[in-house]
Amino acid sequence: MVKAVSKPQVYEGDGKGPLYADRIKIHPRKFVGPFRKWKTILLWVFLALYHGFAWVRWDRGPGMPDQAVLFDLPGRRAYIFWIEIWPQEVYYLTGLLIIAAVSLFAASAIAGRVWCGFACFQTVWTDLFMKVEEWIEGDRSKRIKLDNAPMSLNKFLKRIAKHTVWLLIAVFMGVSFLWYFNDAPTLTKDLLQGNIGGWTLVVLIVLTSLTYIMAGFAREQVCFYMCPYGRFQSVMTDEDSLLVTYEAWRGEPRMKGAKNLDSPDRGHCVDCGLCVQACPTGIDIRDGQQMECIGCGLCIDACNTMMDNLKLPRNLISYDSYTNMVAREQGKGKQVHLIRPRTIYYAVILSVVTAVLLVSISLRDRLEVNIIRDRAPLFVTLSTGNIRNGYTYKILNMESSPKTYELSVNGLEGVTMDVIGQHEKEQKVVTLDVHADTVGTFKLFLQAPKAKLEGASTNIDFVLKDVETGDLLSQSTVFRGPK
Repeated sequence: MVKAVSKPQVYEGDGKGPLYADRIKIHPRKFVGPFRKWKTILLWVFLALYHGFAWVRWDRGPGMPDQAVLFDLPGRRAYIFWIEIWPQEVYYLTGLLIIAAVSLFAASAIAGRVWCGFACFQTVWTDLFMKVEEWIEGDRSKRIKLDNAPMSLNKFLKRIAKHTVWLLIAVFMGVSFLWYFNDAPTLTKDLLQGNIGGWTLVVLIVLTSLTYIMAGFAREQVCFYMCPYGRFQSVMTDEDSLLVTYEAWRGEPRMKGAKNLDSPDRGHCVDCGLCVQACPTGIDIRDGQQMECIGCGLCIDACNTMMDNLKLPRNLISYDSYTNMVAREQGKGKQVHLIRPRTIYYAVILSVVTAVLLVSISLRDRLEVNIIRDRAPLFVTLSTGNIRNGYTYKILNMESSPKTYELSVNGLEGVTMDVIGQHEKEQKVVTLDVHADTVGTFKLFLQAPKAKLEGASTNIDFVLKDVETGDLLSQSTVFRGPK
């Protein structure tokens, strides 16, 4: 790893140093280059995916939601395309989170904080807000001049316009988030008609406020003080990870001006400061690897612009590995090691978890049964001498079509069933109808001759048969009686 040589400011307790320093607002300067181009492309791609996925339709049959991605909290379901997740299957969401985490670790091992620089929602929102700021207030020098200028009509109007657009974007971000928890067209219609309230309105206000504050004001402070990723990223990278690096062997000693660039007494760095001006977190990458660097590569575009003007080789600052940088310093060929133990471990873990999740989803049962036996009283002795037990029988039909089942009891001779709500009494086999994607709850009473019992507790099996497919599901319980 490249050793960090940054010089943190230390308060020595002499009674004169400040305990708290106000934030100095960062005004990044825009440069044309491949990293700026990719950041812009990915910005619009991610925004389109975030806002658009909620409007993708998916036919699940009559009476079922037709939104491809929907987390239906009132209905206690999660729908992700063809996958329907019930509350008891929340571990599938855990599997998705594990896959996301391992993917992030693998990406870090290969290309450092590429997620932070190009895909993190804080980065995307902040980049969008900065574009609005540049569009309304101008480039970096104009923004700094406007910040330092006293309040005037021109400054007031520009600030009002900027914050109005920011708030509109923040509201749209909040509404888009709510789309994933409600039917998107219905929620949009209710919102336009002013028919939202309760928790929906509270969540919208909270998300709007967070987006507005985090992307408009906090910006890099979120990365510095709120996000833990930068603090443990170093354990996921090594000397072969691609990181934003400054080639000190080529750039030092740095000197201002463009004279004697070929002199052995000076390096190629002319100390122009463009790399610092381009950085959205305001750091100097020439001080070495730092926690504040998000790996966006915008300083590379800035430095290459200056190198082109000076007709010097590009990539004084580059997205490269420490191993390759040392190899170039020694005049060796390019050293790229994408396949190494660390990346192999991540690939194996990712493959195993993904395979287990897919197999588990494809083989999962779409029918579950829960039996709750009455405990007060444990049993009732009827006038006929028979013993009766009560049960609550729940059928979870996870299919998108209604089902008809036949229920029978094994393990106890002479047992009959009564179902509350059905006219037929004392049946050997009862028919139970369950609607699509619902839980059918039935109150059952079983009665059996006392002479057929095996004492205080007799083991029995409820056998449920799918009339359409013939599939059987057996669930064991006990039948209570006198000792």
